[in-house]
Amino acid sequence: MIGGAQGSGVDTSANIFGNAVAASGYYIYGNREYYSNIKGRHSYFNLTISDKPPRSIAQQVEILTSFDAETIFQHFNEVKDVLIYSTEVESTKAEQVQSMESEITEHVVKFLKEKGYGTTVKDVINYLKKEKGIKVIPIDYMEILKKVADQAKVQLSVADRARNTIAIAASYKLLGLKEQYLLNSITRTFRQEVFAKINTIAAQLAMQAVQPMYNLPELPNNEDKINLDGNTAAAIGKIYGGLRFQSYYPITPASDESVFIEAHQTVFTVDPKTGEKRKSTIVVVQAEDELAAINMASGAALTGVRAATATSGPGFSLMVEGMGWAGMNEVPVVITYYIRGGPSTGQPTRTSQADLMFALNAGHGEFPRIVIASGDHVEAFHDGTWALNLAQKYQTPVIHLVDKALANSYSIIPKKQLGMENIRIEKGKIVINSSTPELKRFEITEDGISPFAPLGATRIHYTGDEHDEYGFIAEASENREKMYEKRIKKLFTADKEIPEETRLNIFGNTDSKIAIITWGSPKGAILDAMEELESEGIKPMLIQIRMFSPFPKNLMKKLLSGREFIIDVESNYFGQAGEVLKLNTGIEPTHHILKWNGRPMMRDEVKEAIKAVVQKGERKVVLHGGA
Repeated sequence: MIGGAQGSGVDTSANIFGNAVAASGYYIYGNREYYSNIKGRHSYFNLTISDKPPRSIAQQVEILTSFDAETIFQHFNEVKDVLIYSTEVESTKAEQVQSMESEITEHVVKFLKEKGYGTTVKDVINYLKKEKGIKVIPIDYMEILKKVADQAKVQLSVADRARNTIAIAASYKLLGLKEQYLLNSITRTFRQEVFAKINTIAAQLAMQAVQPMYNLPELPNNEDKINLDGNTAAAIGKIYGGLRFQSYYPITPASDESVFIEAHQTVFTVDPKTGEKRKSTIVVVQAEDELAAINMASGAALTGVRAATATSGPGFSLMVEGMGWAGMNEVPVVITYYIRGGPSTGQPTRTSQADLMFALNAGHGEFPRIVIASGDHVEAFHDGTWALNLAQKYQTPVIHLVDKALANSYSIIPKKQLGMENIRIEKGKIVINSSTPELKRFEITEDGISPFAPLGATRIHYTGDEHDEYGFIAEASENREKMYEKRIKKLFTADKEIPEETRLNIFGNTDSKIAIITWGSPKGAILDAMEELESEGIKPMLIQIRMFSPFPKNLMKKLLSGREFIIDVESNYFGQAGEVLKLNTGIEPTHHILKWNGRPMMRDEVKEAIKAVVQKGERKVVLHGGA
């Protein structure tokens, strides 16, 4: 874990470190946590290194690296092996750290005093060495920075921008990996010669001050890998899925997706039959608000292009009226919904899974919507395409749920795991040129899906009111019944056509008496915890729900039949996926493992929680990990 003030380069430092580790043949999984201000408050990055792809982070870390006092105060009880810190902050008292929230300060002060220590960083250091046997590595950051300034012939204020590189270089040296990989990563990151130079010198000096401790061997690195975060994965999935219009209004953490698409809006395709190369452009529009964003996306979808928007909780709240219009008019539009802490502004930069019920029920009146949820970066990529396919095939809004913990986590993935060559674009009942001057756009059909023609191909009528098959406003009771049923019927068609096996994933021991259900980002922590629990004789089955509407009720009933433990694991208070399960199947979870403090689930806390349920019979375990 590396920590420092928001805006001081924590994220950049972690990426430099992670890329160097990846160059050594290792896989990484990292998560960044940050306050909702621009600069100054505490930010930290938690990174797992493994010889096989990890899927989560841990609350307890082997190495804690800091370049300020607050990181030490906030995280000292999370370190297991080594603490690297700057000698400059030794005399800093917890009460003096103005950026630290008062409740955290009070907790730290109380803890240290109860242990018989003072409240300075030096007191924390003494506690860690004496009480926990932690190896402490003090580094005089200022002395190194003065040497950097001297060797690079720059002012000390310029050299100070390499402070965070000192921290990661010391951490990297502990691993015992090839130093050149870190230097290469620095060179690739800093394009300006002066910054590449000062950071390279700082890294070399820092590595000279530390001795290797873990001596990790270099691993074969002979396969193509890709470093993805959740936002980027979803964005690439949309691009591969044929996206041609994306609207958005800036909001955390959804904006990164649209920014990525805009930076890669020129798309090159090859006709597989003729070999002809084509160039097209994805139009990305920053709207004046979220209602405009959903309406723009709907308008684009009606022209026949694949269209989507992306938002988070408060933005989705504003989109609800527009989504209702899309439901009434059977618009094939995708909403990528990044879930963060609420209600209201809530915790803009923290994770949550509390919006599941909202996504399933948002909007007045009844209309079909398909709701899918990604559990890792590979799924986020495929779901970007899947959502567009589903929207066009069933002519209905599709909501793609990605919780913030997944959006802002990174992982190194073997490129072949993405299966990019298997991506297929599926189209629905599209009529390009109608032979009639007027299309029965809402024709009542057996499956509820009507012929679709893009605007301009023929005369088409759209309105927010109830309408007849041509789209003209009609309020007659018989027409209302037929059109209402026609729209809802599409959900039954989707339920019939989409294999239930594709709507959930199954892992672990299918014969176990223990069944865990989850969705979204907790998947990774649970799978990693399950691997560790196997040696202790606990071998559960995990069911990850991938689609909530239509819900895979028949398969869920079959899978959960006869289980002694049905443990619902998710990041909200009420166990909303468990409520959806009960609503659709009549089966209720027997136990819950829940978390709602805004931090991601971590494998070590999930492991202990599962043990508490299975071995101690605890009905509800609440997780608290994360600063």
